[in-house]
Amino acid sequence: MVTLPNPPSLTSSRFSYGGAIKAVPRIGGCGGGLVIECSSRPQKKATAHHMKTRPRKTQPWDIRRKPAVYPPLPPLPPEWSFAPADDSAAQPPPPLKSE
Repeated sequence: MVTLPNPPSLTSSRFSYGGAIKAVPRIGGCGGGLVIECSSRPQKKATAHHMKTRPRKTQPWDIRRKPAVYPPLPPLPPEWSFAPADDSAAQPPPPLKSE
C-alpha cells in the first residue's frame, strides 16, 4: 500500500478554518476525506442568539417606563354570554325547513 502526503494546498495556511483538521484513513477501499474536529468560531443556537442580541434598555427614562394602562373592556354583548346549565341546552336545535 502506498501512502501519499497531503497535497500542499490542503496543508497551507490559506486553507485553514482555524480548527484541527485530521485526515481520515481509507477503509475498505472507500474514499477518505478531511474531518474538522473543532470550530474556532462556533455559532450560537437560535434561542441563545436571540437572548444575546435582544434589545436592552440603557436609558434611565426607558428603564423607569411603566407598561401602558388601558381602560377595562366593556361587558360582552348578550349573544356572547354563557349558556345556562339546564337540560334545554343539551337538546339539538330543530331541523331547518327548506322551501
